[in-house]
Order: sequence, then C-alpha cells, then structure tokens
Amino acid sequence: MAILECSGLSVGFGAGEDRNEVLDDIFLSVEEGEFVAIVGFSGSGKTTLISAMAGLIEPDTGGVIYRGKQIDGPSPERGVVFQSYSLMPWLSVFGNIMLAVDSVFGAKPKAERAELANRYIDMVGLSHAKDRKPAELSGGMRQRVAVARALAMQPEVLLLDEPLSALDALTRSKLQDEFAAISQQEKKTIILITNDVDEAILLADRVIPLTPGPGAKLGPEFKIDLPRPRDRGAMNSDDDFIRLRAAITDYLIKIGMDREVENEPLADLPNVISIEAGRDKGTAQSAGEGASGDLTPAGQAGNVRERFIDFSQVTKVYPTPKGPLTVVDGFDLKISQGEFITLIGHSGCGKSTVLSMAAGLNSITGGGIILDGKEIVAAGPDKAVVFQSPSLMPWLSAYENVMLGVEQVFPSLSAAERKDIVQYYLQIVGLGDAMHRLASDMSNGMRQRVGIARAFALSPKLLLLDEPFGMLDSLTRWELQDVLMDVWRQTKVSAICVTHDVDEAILLADRVVMMSNGPNAKIGNVMDVDLPHPRSRKELLAHPDYYAYREELLDFLEAYEGGADPSQEQLQSIQQKRAARIARQSSIEPAGTIGTPAA
Repeated sequence: MAILECSGLSVGFGAGEDRNEVLDDIFLSVEEGEFVAIVGFSGSGKTTLISAMAGLIEPDTGGVIYRGKQIDGPSPERGVVFQSYSLMPWLSVFGNIMLAVDSVFGAKPKAERAELANRYIDMVGLSHAKDRKPAELSGGMRQRVAVARALAMQPEVLLLDEPLSALDALTRSKLQDEFAAISQQEKKTIILITNDVDEAILLADRVIPLTPGPGAKLGPEFKIDLPRPRDRGAMNSDDDFIRLRAAITDYLIKIGMDREVENEPLADLPNVISIEAGRDKGTAQSAGEGASGDLTPAGQAGNVRERFIDFSQVTKVYPTPKGPLTVVDGFDLKISQGEFITLIGHSGCGKSTVLSMAAGLNSITGGGIILDGKEIVAAGPDKAVVFQSPSLMPWLSAYENVMLGVEQVFPSLSAAERKDIVQYYLQIVGLGDAMHRLASDMSNGMRQRVGIARAFALSPKLLLLDEPFGMLDSLTRWELQDVLMDVWRQTKVSAICVTHDVDEAILLADRVVMMSNGPNAKIGNVMDVDLPHPRSRKELLAHPDYYAYREELLDFLEAYEGGADPSQEQLQSIQQKRAARIARQSSIEPAGTIGTPAA
C-alpha cells in the first residue's frame, strides 16, 4: 500500500516572462517501508520536489497524498533533513534534539522525552558529544545531529534532501551506512534526493532520475535487487551492480551530459612565449618555436622529459604547542612532462600540503621539488592552481577575470593577441556565449569553468588542481571532468590533481598516487592506469579492466580507514588482487577493448 503519492504535481515560480516552470506533472507512488532514491542535476527541481512532499510549498497543480489524504502543510509524520543542518548554535547536541522532541511529544513525561532524544543521539554515534555545541562539531557531526533530530520526531516518512553532499568521502560513507541501518532497524519509509549514483544504488530499493529543468519530470525507474546489507567494496565485483551503475549513468549522460554548447569558431591561438618561458630562454616575448611554457601543447613540443617534475624526499613540519608535527614525511615522486597524476587518500593525509608546496605557496621543511630543472622556492605563473573555489572577482566578467592573468603573463603581446588567448580558452571550456557575463551571475559550475580557463590561459609548466570539483554535485562534476580532459588533451600540460573521488582519480590519471594516513604521511602505493586515451566516462564504465582499478583504490582506502597503518604485505596483496583480476578478465576478452564488463 502506498504511504505517500505525488499526483500530477507541478510547481513553478515567478510570473509572466520571468516564470520558471520547475516541476511538470510528477507522478510517484512510494510503498510503506520502501527506500526510494531520486537522482538529478543541479537546478532540476530536486529540492522543490522534497519541499512539496514535506508540505513546505504548495504546488500549482496536482498534490501530495499521504495515507490517502492530500496534505495541506508540514507535519511531524514527514521528517525532513536538508543539506544545511540549521542547528541552534547556543544549544548543545542534546538541546537541539530536545527542541524537536518537545515540539512533537510535549505531553509525554520529561524523562521519557529525554530517553527518546538519547536513543537517537546514540543511534547516530554522538553520545560522546551530546553536551557539545554546534561550533565544537565537524560538518559530519552536525549532519548527524540533523538526522537524529529528524528521527527523534519519529516520522513515518523520512525525506532526505542531499544530506551528505557537502561532506568528505569518509564521513559520507559512514553516514550512508547509518542510513542503511536506520532503514532496516526502524523500518522507515525513506525518500532520498541525491546526485551520487553509487549512494543511490547502495541505499535504495528503487532509483528514479529527475530530468533537467525547466519542467522536470521523473524518468524511468531502476529497481535495485541487490541483497542487503550491501558492502560498497564487495559490490564493485558484483555483475548486477556493474550493469545497474552503467545503465543509470548512461541514462543520465543521455539526458544531460550530451548537451552541446553552441559557440563561435575558435579564435586562432597565437604561438607566443609566456613571460616565464621567455626568462628561461633569456629572450623577450615573441613568436616561439614550441619551448616548454609557451602556448604550443607540451606533448608536441619535442622530446618529453621523464623527470620534468622531481619530488625528492619532501617533508613538511608544522610547529604546534605540543611540539613539531610532521604532516608529510619523505614524499618522493618523479613525473614526466605531460603526465597527469592524481593524489588520493583520507582527509588529513597531506594531499593539499603536497600540492601547496609544489605551487610554491607553502615552504618546504626538508627535501626539494624541481620543476623543469629549477627548484621551486616561490609561487609564479609557471605553476597554475585551480582550487575548489575559483576566487573570481565577482564584479568582473568571465572574460575580464581571465584577462587579468593573461595581461600579467603576456605583457608584451598586442591587445588582439591577448584577446585571442582569452577567447580561445573560454570557448573550449564551453563559455563562448557567456564570456561577458559577470562572475556574480554565474552558477558554481560556470565559475569553475572560468577558473579552469584562467589556469590554462597562463600557459603554465605545471597545472595543480586541489579538489577542483569538490563543491559541485556529481553530475556537474562529470561535465567539468570532461571539460578538463578535453582542454588537457589539447595542451598536454603536466598536471597534479588532488581528489577524494575514486572514479575521478581513474578517469583523469596516467598514474594514481595513494597516500598513507597522516601525520608522517608518505606515498603508500602508485597505480599505473593502463586504460586507453582519450577516455569517455561511458567507455570507461564498459572497459573490462576499469573495476579492477576501482577495486584496488577502494581496498587501499579501506586498508587505511580509521587511521590504520597496513603492512607492506597487505598493500602488495591489494596490487596482486588487481593484477589477477585483469589477467582473468583478459582471458575472457582481449585487454584494451571496450566491451561488457566482467566480474
């Protein structure tokens, strides 16, 4: 029997020419005790849909039916957890949850209400922190408070609006496990809004895509028949999981990722030398012959040097009140010219510290880093950095933000040549039609495109990316990963990208460098990614070796989970497991071909 239904639900905002039709004719029926995940793009109306189900907004047509009756407002029977936890900062964890319990169960004795609050505080693993205030909690702990608060109201339906999207990968996986346990222990009906396909498959009985807006509709549903409890590591070897993941991803790509941006033909890119390359040559800026640092793609610049970047026993120590703290200890890596490296590891393992030292933004305590024959001692335009937030000037347009850097790196060029450089990179990141839009009027994804264009336009010797898509939803991240790959293929600049996303690490990299836990973090494992270029997400998911690489990274992260220090024998066994799986798959299908994934 359906506990909650959406019947012909349509919602729009504004009037006249400014009217935005967000949802159009949504039909959904959710059975009691069912876990349904709805996946969709940013701006597709996911939050509008969950708000309508909660009774927080009134639809224009149709309605939401709860146990046979149309709802007319919010009710404690339908608990909501949003991405933003909105806790009362002056109250403790216990106080925040008691506030909700008192509003619903005010007639119950005080001791009984306190017992109810403590029960759910314990369920989300916060008993040790029940007296702390939100300012003393991490982001993951605050989100746990929000979940406990919703559960303590004992709703029959739990509505989750991307509650984990702002959390790091490890915290997110722990809360995913808690949601899975809650759905089974509490027998709750749960509707989860998410942008993470893996999260949806891990938790749900059904996964339903929401098409891009305006006028978003529900797409075909995917039934998840995988047995419970579901282990994310074990699922990686499950044929049914692999097929489901590929099918859902393929559908999402078809409805959103293949949207073509119509641009004017690319401007001619002048063959000029950046100020940094000019200094290396001891010449002024002029038409160049393809030296490192000019605008000629590095992969076409002659012989590729194998030790273009050399990290030699790099160490970073910070002074603390308790004594010196060694964050990175003996990081040693040689990178070839034009190679793309991804760095992965748990939070606190020193990934961003390594990147900041390579950028010249953070001093090196011991060892050294050599770039193109020179030791890195300070920041400079030969090392371009793309952060999570691109730090644009909001009052300037995309064009003007990129031009700021180009004017610094190419001061001797004519105005027309600088214009060609800026337009070229804005066009290849898909902003040809929006280059004169103010940064303040852009979405997060568009701003990050500007940041990528700006970094490449500097013609750096080394591109450094510090979780550049970490603040974006999964589907926007896919799109920008494709943009990054397209631009990198044309420039072949040497690149290092810090990420916590296993799929991103494999998709982008020639090698994945896995770091051990901090403090005293170092390289724990290096994995060569022998998958064909150019890579597309769809072909990668179908490649028989892809899930072997994915399994190695997942096993590595699991080995270091919770601060563990695995032995070299354990790490070697993980590598051998991957090699054996690829060998087994190669006997079924020739290596390097694109086909149906094998176990």
